[in-house]
Amino acid sequence: MKKRIGLYFGTFNPIHVGHLAIANHMVEFSDLDEVWLVVTPHNPLKKKSTLLDNHHRLEMVYRATEGYDRLKPSDIEFGLPQPNYTVNTLVYLKEKHPENHFSVIMGEDNLKNFHKWKNHEIILAENDIYVYPRITNAPTKKNKFEDSPKITKVEAPIMEISSTFIRNAISNGKNIQPLLHSRVWEYIDLMNFYK
Repeated sequence: MKKRIGLYFGTFNPIHVGHLAIANHMVEFSDLDEVWLVVTPHNPLKKKSTLLDNHHRLEMVYRATEGYDRLKPSDIEFGLPQPNYTVNTLVYLKEKHPENHFSVIMGEDNLKNFHKWKNHEIILAENDIYVYPRITNAPTKKNKFEDSPKITKVEAPIMEISSTFIRNAISNGKNIQPLLHSRVWEYIDLMNFYK
């Protein structure tokens, strides 16, 4: 039987306890065998200027996931043409790892914009999607993808921590150590990031 891998994409700039809690919850409370935290080189929808170099963000994900046997850092997108899209990554992974069944993990907010993703119909036809809850201020109208048998909603803890908040807090001299894995905090402090 194929191993079930959930792909949790993010810039992880930096990875924080919210990311870890969601990834761990997905692997413990769904039928996924592992969660791969896929460090994205550059999201086509985000400004690049605030991104740390790929290897620094990957190093932080390695540090954060040490000791979690079922959470794996992934640099799979680093070698793909940029800007890259999730659909391309999924095709590449299926060719490279035919022994695995890949699913996409996303927040409820991303599900609302899923129709804007490149080739979203193909992603949905060929992959399962695991959705975790997010607090949103938008009016709650029914999402057209909600009834798809390919979508599983997982009642994960709602994490309202953002990497943007952490970067801003560090640049303003605030102590936000509790929001980061201790080894991630050490690395940020050592490298003088976000100051």
